[in-house]
Amino acid sequence: MRKLVLAAVSVAAVAGLAACQNPAEKEADARADAVEAEADVTATQLENRADAAPTDAQADALNARADAVKKEAEQKADAIKAEAGNRDGGMTTPPKS
Repeated sequence: MRKLVLAAVSVAAVAGLAACQNPAEKEADARADAVEAEADVTATQLENRADAAPTDAQADALNARADAVKKEAEQKADAIKAEAGNRDGGMTTPPKS
């Protein structure tokens, strides 16, 4: 439940930032948010299965898969956002620190 609330708060925060973006970046953020939301659902399902797993090894494997799903989704979302930010030659993409 906490994870779903956290995801909802994250989406709201990103939506607030979207007001300062061009249309391509807004669309990319929406796509990236969808990728992350879908991954959150999948990861939560895996974590729930891990909670019910009969052995610690199975639980650990399911939790590891959940973590991998989240990490992959984050990378995909970052790539989507980066691509949109570079459509204008990088003028609206903040420098990497």
